[in-house]
Amino acid sequence: MKPTSDVFSDNSRDALANGTLQEALAKLAQGFPLKRLNAVSRLDEFDDLRDAARDIKTDVLNNLDSYLEKFEAQVIKQGGKIHWARTADEACAIIVGLCKDAGARTVTKSKSMIGEEIALNESLEDAGIVPVETDLGEYIIQLRKEPPSHIIAPAIHLTKEQVAETFKETHQDYPADRSLTEPRVLLDEARQVLRQRFIDADVGITGANMLVAETGSIVVVTNEGNADLTMTLPKVHIAVASLEKIVPTLEDATTLMRVLARSATGQDMSVYTTLATGPKRDEDQDGPEAFHIVLLDNGRTNMLGGDFHEMLRCIRCGACLNHCPIYKSIGGHAYGWVYSGPMGAVLMPNLLGIGKTGDLPNASTLCGKCEEICPVRIPLPDLLRQWRTRQFEAAATSTKSRFGIKAWAYMAKRPLLYRFFVSFMLSNLRKFGRKGRFKWLPFAKGWTQVRDFPAPEGQTFIHQYLMSQKRKR
Repeated sequence: MKPTSDVFSDNSRDALANGTLQEALAKLAQGFPLKRLNAVSRLDEFDDLRDAARDIKTDVLNNLDSYLEKFEAQVIKQGGKIHWARTADEACAIIVGLCKDAGARTVTKSKSMIGEEIALNESLEDAGIVPVETDLGEYIIQLRKEPPSHIIAPAIHLTKEQVAETFKETHQDYPADRSLTEPRVLLDEARQVLRQRFIDADVGITGANMLVAETGSIVVVTNEGNADLTMTLPKVHIAVASLEKIVPTLEDATTLMRVLARSATGQDMSVYTTLATGPKRDEDQDGPEAFHIVLLDNGRTNMLGGDFHEMLRCIRCGACLNHCPIYKSIGGHAYGWVYSGPMGAVLMPNLLGIGKTGDLPNASTLCGKCEEICPVRIPLPDLLRQWRTRQFEAAATSTKSRFGIKAWAYMAKRPLLYRFFVSFMLSNLRKFGRKGRFKWLPFAKGWTQVRDFPAPEGQTFIHQYLMSQKRKR
């Protein structure tokens, strides 16, 4: 997927004008956030678990090298193989090579957000290998040739009617006049189509929610069971995961799982939690003959110990997307690449470079909701402000914006000047308002373009406070 993050503003305007997208996004506000609230309310120790999860991830990042070495040793001990990839291209080359060695013509994929990051499907197709997404949402957007719009619900931008239309266009073996109005019917049809794909696959490729250093295991959580089939039916299983997915022990993994599902989908636990450790043993009834893990850097080590070190604690739950007023207004595609919402606005400049991510640091109201609900307590608003500072210092923002910020900073550092200016503006602006509203303001087109701006109704809070103190005397 070619990033379009540099034209975020244009993408956002298109998203706001898309009535079908707005219909789909409207359901988000009443979906995941309410489910999370209910799930959290049932667990008195949830905030304590968040502290524990934060501490686990912090320990991992502070000792990443040793945990990675321990993980590698355990994977080898269990009969698996580790492959290290510095870049997306290296990871794709390794995976394509393993698929060719296995004689693969078709591969099934699950939990493949990291695959989206490295554009794995494109690399497989270029090599003559057919990738089949098996997560329902990923399967739908693959048929539509679209990128995901959410890290846990990749097709959340689509309506039921759009999915039905896609199935009728692509599932040519089914009657054209069949009814696809019910979600269960859509699900059954997808299941029937994918069943044969699972059987035909020569290689299964998955991501991983966690990598357990203690045992050399990968942990994958799903609600559809497709990852289990992807891991066990083909003769080769390839797991690709970024370096920071390491956790020290199985007990640590269980702690993270208790906050992951509740934060993501509002479940106490995902329907399927699968641990894979090495290839099939003699006593096993099923499983792959070969087990490979590709560990991807792709810019992560550059973040270690820096200003954005804490972003590496992210467990990809998507909670910050679900609660973000910006995301809920424009959806994920507006962000222009794989990751979206607050976590994407922080992560993508690190992975792509600030020059290719344009206005993403400003894709936030800084309301603080993302930090409030983050299960590993990442200070996302602070990290966004850090990117805004870097943009300003690099003169990467518009001249008008820099002038406005400098003028504001000058006055904010001089309380008397600030109070005089604010009082002057309030007194004069009130005279030009009509029925308490402004239809237009100079230098504020962004505020008045789509709505009227409220006119000041009185003096500033400070002025009113000082007057009340005088009256008390």
